[in-house]
Amino acid sequence: MSAPVATKNLIEVRDLEVHFGIASSFKSRLTGRGGATVKAVDGVSFDLQEGEVLGLVGESGSGKTTLGRALLGLVRPTAGSVKLRGEELVGLPERELRPKRRHLQMVFQDPHASLNPGMRLQTALAHPLQIHKLTKGDAETEARVRETLELVGLSPTERFAESFPSDLSGGQKQRAAIARAIITSPDLVVADEPVSMLDMSVRAKILDLMIDLKQRMGLTYVYVTHDLASAKFFCDRVAIMYLGRIVEIGTVDEIFDDPKHPYTQALIRAIPEPNPDKALPRDLPRGEIPDAARPPLGCSFHPRCPKAFEICGWESRDLRAILEERWVQGGEDLYNAERPLVGDLEKLNVGDHDAFVPAGSGKDPGTLLATLEKIRDEEPDEPLWKGVKAMSAEAHGVRVTFEPGIDPPLYETTGSRAACLLYKPD
Repeated sequence: MSAPVATKNLIEVRDLEVHFGIASSFKSRLTGRGGATVKAVDGVSFDLQEGEVLGLVGESGSGKTTLGRALLGLVRPTAGSVKLRGEELVGLPERELRPKRRHLQMVFQDPHASLNPGMRLQTALAHPLQIHKLTKGDAETEARVRETLELVGLSPTERFAESFPSDLSGGQKQRAAIARAIITSPDLVVADEPVSMLDMSVRAKILDLMIDLKQRMGLTYVYVTHDLASAKFFCDRVAIMYLGRIVEIGTVDEIFDDPKHPYTQALIRAIPEPNPDKALPRDLPRGEIPDAARPPLGCSFHPRCPKAFEICGWESRDLRAILEERWVQGGEDLYNAERPLVGDLEKLNVGDHDAFVPAGSGKDPGTLLATLEKIRDEEPDEPLWKGVKAMSAEAHGVRVTFEPGIDPPLYETTGSRAACLLYKPD
């Protein structure tokens, strides 16, 4: 059976949020301060058409796996909406959500852990059929299992149906996991890094299998991955995620031929290219993805962005990072000359558009101000200094005021949509 024409929205996601609380310390509870909250998914919206393959791509900690699980109700959203064929799923009690899961299935990353080691494949694949009452009697159930094993390339089906997971190779286990996901004839399959734990020789075969099943059964996929190369091969559209948000979304051609967001550009430059004549110079973002419990102000990518400018959301934590990086790279003489002028750097470890840089013990705030001005003059290409509105000496240190930052939505561009202030309309 050929896949349906991708014109109708199967899934509609609006302002979806998934927040996880972090247990507070005894001191925090004693002083009345609650624990921090991790915004694993932070206001995500998109539509998914029938028969489409949407890739969710990003580094570890970007929120892509949590988003995929939230679509299926495996993680309860904090706020927002997920609709399946126009029917709201968020907020449904478990007894009403369970029947919907026949239409919403998942292939997990680790094929070794996703199958019960004490259960033969016949029993494992029959279980979803029994839960959703899709077959009548053992004979029909067995026939459905054998048919599905044949679909995923586990033949002879009689032998594989009686096999335990320990009898299978890694690729065969993932085929069995895919069989379990498709046996209910779902509308949507969320595939979470389905080939990342497999040998390179097997990965392409599994992706080819998933494409074949899409065409045969009219499946729709959400493909969660950190691997842009496989997303280019497998997906129709790609959503780039960073710190719980989609920062760019577009067709595969738009994302790979003309990426707009600096983060997307950096990810594409990181794709290995075996031909040195075609290789792009690597321009990887500095540092690591920030703490999701304390995300940056403004654009969340700005501390790592080579194209950041005045209104991207500079703050006191950025100034601390710049000073520490300078002292590490500048050598002992520079450190000994500048570090004593600055007091406790922990006072800069707050998210605030005003930074108060404390003077070192017995040091003159005026000398500290002159030093910060010298650093700014020596580093004209450092994006942070573009965002400094003013610096002034006060009684015990220097006040640094930044331009107020803007938290960018997804802006329309000539191709994809990108959450980057470079594309902010005038």
